[in-house]
Amino acid sequence: MDDARLIDDLLRTPATWAVVGLSTNRERAAYGVSAYLQRLGHTIVPVHPSAPTVHGAPGVRRLADLPEPPDVVDVFVNSSRAGAVVDEAVAVGARAVWLQLGVHADEAVARARAAGLVVVEDACPAIEGRARGLG
Repeated sequence: MDDARLIDDLLRTPATWAVVGLSTNRERAAYGVSAYLQRLGHTIVPVHPSAPTVHGAPGVRRLADLPEPPDVVDVFVNSSRAGAVVDEAVAVGARAVWLQLGVHADEAVARARAAGLVVVEDACPAIEGRARGLG
């Protein structure tokens, strides 16, 4: 599947998105993007060391604390930490990993693809969704 169709499928199919780096800080991109994902009909789970409740969704401290594998792991952390998050996504059985704009983890992305995960790199769900007329 080409990238455009893959992105379209991820955005249009209701799913559980574990948003790594999501906190209650309204100034951070993760806050607005996660609200947008909810408007599209997705379930969000904040993943942050403080495990905050954001947009009414209770958080967890790490991906391993999720009760079941998320469909998508949305990575809102610095590139230096992104590889570990991608590896955790593989370990917990996520279906896809979405690396936000400016987030890069080439070796971990290769491992995720080798494990069969769908990977979107250097893109924003809100930008991509709005470009498709969603939400």
